[in-house]
Amino acid sequence: MLRLKSLSVYYGGIHALRGIDIEVADGKIVTLIGANGAGKSTMLNTVVGLVKSASGKIVWDGEDIAGKDTRDIVSMGLVLIPEGRRVFPNLTVDENLRLGAYIQRDPGRVRQSRERCFDLFPRLRERMRQSAGTLSGGEQQMLAVARGLMTEPKLLMLDEPSLGLAPLISKMIFDIIKEINRNGATVLLIEQNAHAALEIADYAYVLETGAIAMQNTGAALLRDEGIRKAYLGES
Repeated sequence: MLRLKSLSVYYGGIHALRGIDIEVADGKIVTLIGANGAGKSTMLNTVVGLVKSASGKIVWDGEDIAGKDTRDIVSMGLVLIPEGRRVFPNLTVDENLRLGAYIQRDPGRVRQSRERCFDLFPRLRERMRQSAGTLSGGEQQMLAVARGLMTEPKLLMLDEPSLGLAPLISKMIFDIIKEINRNGATVLLIEQNAHAALEIADYAYVLETGAIAMQNTGAALLRDEGIRKAYLGES
């Protein structure tokens, strides 16, 4: 289980996160919605150690990991799929996947993880010798997710996985997220498509200007009139 307790983060003089309290229960899909600049990506980057917190705790399986090195955090089973895919364009699909398994020293487990990724994303198997930079946007997003799965994460964090994708590809990505969750991984999701995110979320938080403004089950927030007006484009 992941818990953020009174987490505060500053960017220079900007108070980016203001005493955040969030809980991500094992085996669940939790989503965080909010406007651009609300602090969503900052929160994920802080969890994995890319941004340092000013105060508060980041508790993973009973241990405060705030301030730990990112490599150590990944080794503990927390993995972030960042916004923008960020594949290695000059490397092949297969090479990208193998780099995702950099903390794994057992070649047999690396092969097993790669096969599981190819089962989830058959298109990547077809393109395993192809340079990642020649893939379509949707295929690059599949590769980014698959690369993260190569570490066999306990908690998979995704930052805007459907951004810039065609609706059909976006739906496939959300179906894969549900499948990943069914296979045992806990998921923490940031997504600009609030409707799709709330539909698959067990629980959800609304972040406004660095603070939690509302929280409830995904289904309850989908029914909330204020949320529908503010984030789902409904009048």
